[in-house]
Order: sequence, then structure tokens, then C-alpha cells
Amino acid sequence: MRDRTGVLSVSVMTEKLARTCSRRPWLVVGLWLVVIVSAFVLVATFLAFEGETEITRTTESKEADRVLAEGFPREVASGEAISEVVVVKAEDGKVEAAATRARVDALADELRAAGATRVVTYREDRRLVSQDGDSTVLQVALGRDGEDEVDDVVAAVQRLDDQPGYRAAVTGGWTADADEDAASLEDLKKGELFFGAPVALLILLLVFGAVVAGLVPVMVALASIVVALALVALLAQAYDLSVFTQNMLIGMGLALGIDYSLFTLSRYREERLREQTKLEAIATAGGTAGRAVLFSGIAFVLAMLGLLLVPSTIFRSLAAGAILVGIVSVIAALTLLPAVLALLGDRVNALRIPFFGRAAEQAGREGRFWGAIVHRVMRRPAASLVLGAGLLLALAVPVVALDTGTSGAATLPDRFESKQGYLLLREEFPKESTEPVDIAVAGDVRGPAMEGAVARLEQELARRPIFGEPVVEANEAGTVARVTVPIAANPDSEDAIEAVRGLRDEVVPRAFAGVDAEVYVGGDTAEELDYQDTVNFWLPLVLLFVLGLSFLLLTLAFRSIVVPATAIAMNLLSVGAAYGLLVLVFQEGVGNEILGLSEAETIDAWVPLFLFAVLFGLSMDYQVFLLSRIRERYTATGDTDAAISFGIGSTARLITGAALIIIAVFWGFAMGDTIAFQQMGFGIAVALLIDATIVRSVLVPATMKLLGERNWYLPSWLTWLPDVRVEGAKPPPKAALGPMPGGRH
Repeated sequence: MRDRTGVLSVSVMTEKLARTCSRRPWLVVGLWLVVIVSAFVLVATFLAFEGETEITRTTESKEADRVLAEGFPREVASGEAISEVVVVKAEDGKVEAAATRARVDALADELRAAGATRVVTYREDRRLVSQDGDSTVLQVALGRDGEDEVDDVVAAVQRLDDQPGYRAAVTGGWTADADEDAASLEDLKKGELFFGAPVALLILLLVFGAVVAGLVPVMVALASIVVALALVALLAQAYDLSVFTQNMLIGMGLALGIDYSLFTLSRYREERLREQTKLEAIATAGGTAGRAVLFSGIAFVLAMLGLLLVPSTIFRSLAAGAILVGIVSVIAALTLLPAVLALLGDRVNALRIPFFGRAAEQAGREGRFWGAIVHRVMRRPAASLVLGAGLLLALAVPVVALDTGTSGAATLPDRFESKQGYLLLREEFPKESTEPVDIAVAGDVRGPAMEGAVARLEQELARRPIFGEPVVEANEAGTVARVTVPIAANPDSEDAIEAVRGLRDEVVPRAFAGVDAEVYVGGDTAEELDYQDTVNFWLPLVLLFVLGLSFLLLTLAFRSIVVPATAIAMNLLSVGAAYGLLVLVFQEGVGNEILGLSEAETIDAWVPLFLFAVLFGLSMDYQVFLLSRIRERYTATGDTDAAISFGIGSTARLITGAALIIIAVFWGFAMGDTIAFQQMGFGIAVALLIDATIVRSVLVPATMKLLGERNWYLPSWLTWLPDVRVEGAKPPPKAALGPMPGGRH
């Protein structure tokens, strides 16, 4: 849309949208209520998450699954592949005693009645008894729909565990998945609903100084969350989505919905203090803060789009939830919020909070505290820049020790059944595992050459203590063999992954050298290896994608190549510092107990890449809001130093409040039991704390002061770019540049 000067003005569009919605508030609110009610129905009817963390491209582990499925079709069709392990320990005797033998047989019958398609006991395989003879393992297959039977299986095992003289626990793929889902829901309830949302509301009340003003952003955020959940429910009908999608959607919905409303509502109050009428104040807020919200939302969505490039269900699930709630939050801020403000008018300042209620008369003014900091920084910009950047670089140093992996059942709290089963299995059967390595061999498996290769493979495995005794079985046609190798480590651990990498790179090629055969190393550990390799491959590509799009967007928004370059450099500094602190706290265990966080061998593989995209998107929110205010002042006065001082001083309180809200929301994740979400929540919280303090109050003013007029440099060969005027279609009136009168009550 172009104004009379031919300038492509986003603010004209957002201003007209705000004006239209404010003139027909009941119609807009009514339409939103219809959408919200419909969304509730969709969520209740269709919302379900069944997707697992898997790579969607062809990998060696997938090729192993394909060969084994073709070679053993009956096992696949009947769902008899072993997925769970039940460990039974007779505390007062041997498992082969008559009473224990009868109880193990009874448990096997109970497991079959609970839905197990196959149960293997030590009657069929003597290796399922421990060396000291007081424990045994039951291998259980739950079929392809194991999530429907896992609860009954766990209940049967727990009944035995409750009997005197026995310890019993179960672990495995379906059990761990069920426990991780339960932990995710508990974390969501405890962290977001009981901590994040209430603390965010408290911060809003303090920022706005009035109960009504504080509740409005929460209401807009909740509306955005419900509608976005409905869209996810529809999307889940066509694609498998991870259960963690809802955690991410609700967390991002609270953060973005509140932030976008915070910026717009604050600008509305500021314009009312300048004696604008209610509708004109709403229109001005839409044309200024509203266009900043639009560009902030675009920046966030572009950052999240980078995650869709990664061929992984977890990344695509988390990205889908974040993108949908981001889009809905922008739409709600541009339509629902103007309508609500039109209905409330100055009643938005009702129910003022003692002492903090003065915030209603201070909207848009340069804060004394932040103004003093900015003025000091701008007096010594070079020293401030060196000190600030040096501190962030020092915090980033531990990132050189970053190790990525996956947190499985071993990292769950002890109260979960899969963790109890894992611990009991490690205790009684240290050489066994719930997820052995499956080596698929396709060829003439009964021929002498192949038999010799398999024999060499067994010899190589025997030399590596991490592997247990292999089991070799061939199909009836003699075309496919499966070599099942137990691994004496947590299947997701670094030791297990390196052992499987050694199988692929050294053991298998050496054993099958010169043999006409297709050999693939599969199993859960191999899948984890393929997953980590995929993430590591895509990490630099996603970084380049997000950085490139962010640079283009900011260049378009501010008609400068210097502003986006410095913004990206500062964001990279804050992200690097967050990575360093992540390694320091979780891998090195520095201060983790004080913060109530877990120590881990690795950082979950998806966390660094996801953190980068989210942090870049959220940081750009603040960057666009701050720079648009600086650019707006600069357009009106032509004084870069004054624009920097006013822009930072007048927005610092809001940006700090917005950052604290997101910190509260994501610290709720850090308070949970799921270690991957602890890492994600902590990483986002510390990065935004750094971003709202060191970056915004030190690095931004110091850098812009040193650059001066060069901040707005655009090469002549780029003047063809459309002028979107993100700072507004026209300068504010002169009255807006001077002291503001007291507000209306």
C-alpha cells in the first residue's frame, strides 16, 4: 500500500486495520469469540500427538529396518518384535525356585492378557537369567500400537513389585515414550500454568500499574493459544506431531501474545497522554507499535522457518507450533486488541496498583534510570563496547566443550517406571540393554563366504567390552540375517553412539571385506547417531538461512545495511553467551544445584539449533521495536544521538518488562523434570536476560553512537528497494517531541 508520496507504507495498512477494528469493536470481538469457541471444539475433538523423534530422510538405520522387514515379514506383520524388557528379582532366593518360577509364569500370562503379542521367558532362553541366579528378564513385544497396551503392562509389573520378596520393573521404547509424555504434561502444568503464567501476569501488573491493563495482554495471549492449538489439531490430522508441540506452542503463545499486546497497549496509553481521542490513539498505536509488531512477527516466523528445513519430526513439530502461534498472535494484536481498547477506553487504566499506578502517566517517557545508563555509555562508547562484548565473549568460551546427545529414560526422575526398569536392568544385567544393535545382512547368508564374515564379526565384537554376546538368526529363505548385539550402556549415551559409529566405520567393513552382501547397522542407538549427524549437518545451513533472511528483512525495514549487520552481530553474541552458560551449568555442573537444574553428559541435540532460531526470532522482536522507535525519532529530528537516547530510554522499561515475561514463561520449562526442556528454558531465559540488559543498554547505544550517521547507510545500488517506512509513514507532530501533559483519568 502506498501513501501520497509513493512510499510503500506498512504503517498505513496497520493503522487502517486498527481504525476499522476500533470503529466496529463488538463485531470484531464477536467474530473472535466465534473463532475461539470453534477452536475449543476442534481442540477437544481432534488434538492428539503421535509423532516420534525421527529423521525423515533415508539413513543407514532406516535401510537396516527395511532389510529386516523384508527378510522377516511375519515378525513385522504380527508385531512380535521385542520392544520392552521386564526385570524380576527374587530378593529371598533364586528365580528358578518353584514359587518364583510359578510367579514369573503368572506374570507372563498377565502380560499377554494386557496386550503383549509375545513374551519370552527364561524357559525359552536360558540367557535371560542373571549370573547370580536371583534375577530374570522377560522380553515383551507390544506390537505396532503399543501405546494402547503399555499402561496395562506397567500395571501388571507393578502388582508384582508390590508383593513382598520381589522387585519388578519394566523399561523399553513404549514405556519410555509414555513416561516422557507424562513428564511433558506435568512440566506444562507445573511450569507454565502454575509458574510462568502467574509470574508473567504479576510483571504485567507492575509494568502497567493497573489490573485491567495487565489482564488485557494475558487475555489476548490465551485467545491466540487456543486458536493456534486448533490449527495444530487440524495439522495433526495430516502429519505426525510430537507431544512437545503443545508445550512449545503454549510457551511461545504466552510470550509473543503478551509482548505484542504490551507494545501496542503502551503506545495507546502514550498517545492518550498526548491528548489524542480514543479512536485516534488506537489508530496511531496501530500505525506505529502495530507495524513494529507486524515486522517482529515476520522476523520470528522467518527464524522458525529455518527449522522446517531440518528433516526431523521434532524440529518440524516445534517449528509448526511456534509459527502458528506467532501468526495468530500478530493477527490478535492487530485486530482483537484495537477492538478491546475501543470498548475499554480509559477504563484500561482501572484498578490501579498502589505506587506502581504512576506507570499510567509515564508511558513513552524517557526513564531516568535507563536514561542515565545510556548517557554514561554514550559518553564512553568505545570502552563500553569493548567491556560489553568482551564479557559476552568470555561467557561464550565454554561452548568449545559442547557435546550433543539425547536424554532418554536414564535422565527421567526415579519415580517413572521406565527409569526404575532401566536402573534395575543395569544393576542385574550390566551387559544387556533394552535397545540392542541390529545388524542387517542381505545376501546368501548360508554361503561359506557369508558365514566366515559373520564369524569375523563375532570375533571383532568379542574384543570390545561394551558389546554383549551377539545372537545370529537367518530367515527361512537364507537371504537375510540379523545379528542382535546387546550394548552395555544407555542406548542414547555418548559411549553407545561412539561404539556404533565404530561398528559402521571399522568393524563391519573389516569383517565383510570382499563379501557380496549389503550390511547395515540399525537399532535405536544407530537411529540416534543418524539423528545427531543430521542435526549437525543442517546446523550451519539453518544458521545461514536465518541470518540471511533476517538481514534482508531488517534492510528492507530500516533502509540500511549497517543496522541489520550490527543487530545480527549482537544477537550472535547473546546466543553464544547462552550456549556457553548452557554448557557450564548442565555439562560442567556449575551452579546447577543452586538453580534446581539437572547435570547431564550432553546437551540434547535439538536444543542448540532450536535455541538459535527462537532466540534470534525473539531478539529481533525487541530489535525491531527499539530500532523503529529510534528511527521514528531520527526521522523527526535528524539527530542520531538524541534519537538513540530517547529510543532506548523510552522503551527500556517496556523491553525489560517484555523480556522478564518471556524469562518467566521459559523458566517454567527449566523447573520441569524433562531435562531437554530444562536446557531449552534455561538457555532462552539467560539469553533474553543478556539481550535486555547488556545488549540493549550497552552494546546498542555504544555501537550506534560510534557509527553515527553511518547507521543509516544504504548503498546507492540498493535504493531500488521498496521504502516500507517501518518507523511510520510520516514524522510525529512536533507536540509529540516535547514534554507530555498529564494523563486523563
